[in-house]
Amino acid sequence: MSLHIGAKPEQIASTVLLPGDPRRAKFIAETMLTDAILFNEIRGMLGYTGRYKTKRVSVMGTGIGIPSLAIYVNELVSEYQVKTLIRVGTCGALQPHMKVGDIILAMTASTDSGTNRLWFEGADFAPAASFDLLLRAHEIALGRGVEVSVGGVFSGDSFYNKAEWWKKWAVHGVLACEMETGGLYTLAARLKADALSILTVSDSLVTGESSTPRQRERDFSLMAEIALEIST
Repeated sequence: MSLHIGAKPEQIASTVLLPGDPRRAKFIAETMLTDAILFNEIRGMLGYTGRYKTKRVSVMGTGIGIPSLAIYVNELVSEYQVKTLIRVGTCGALQPHMKVGDIILAMTASTDSGTNRLWFEGADFAPAASFDLLLRAHEIALGRGVEVSVGGVFSGDSFYNKAEWWKKWAVHGVLACEMETGGLYTLAARLKADALSILTVSDSLVTGESSTPRQRERDFSLMAEIALEIST
């Protein structure tokens, strides 16, 4: 048991899917895993371990933002020896061709996070996905006939920002914005773990298109299917 995770060491698999919303973790466990067992509910951050086909896999919520995610990633790797971390979350599209339901494989993550400035004393670090996970996810998606976009995302510290803040990122080709991937990739690099963010577009800052809370919790299962296929 760690400070924020109430599990015994053997209760968590070496691969963990990380949705921000703990209710999405519950939905994935109940609908996509077999023999799923609840291993954590401290602070309402639900975590489960079950089986996907022949593989043992865990899924656990992280909450919103890099500081919250960092708590769970640090403890999962340091206290439970987790080797592979796959974020399955939602994002806001910054490019006009992208629509609700589209899948993004985040290759890199720009960020304005204050945690990066603390960690690197004002210098810039360029966090990137595990190439092996990225390649396998891309191959699986294409094999299923699913079109995915691969590229950079922006992980911000603020959900509500000034008008049109995103345009400077969009003009440089950033695909979408969210709040966790930059921290996940930085921590994975530091802790010698593999990490990938598989994201579903839940709204568009370009067109104003948006999904409902129920859609974000239950209807974006394709990213989890891809994540489960690449789990080890």
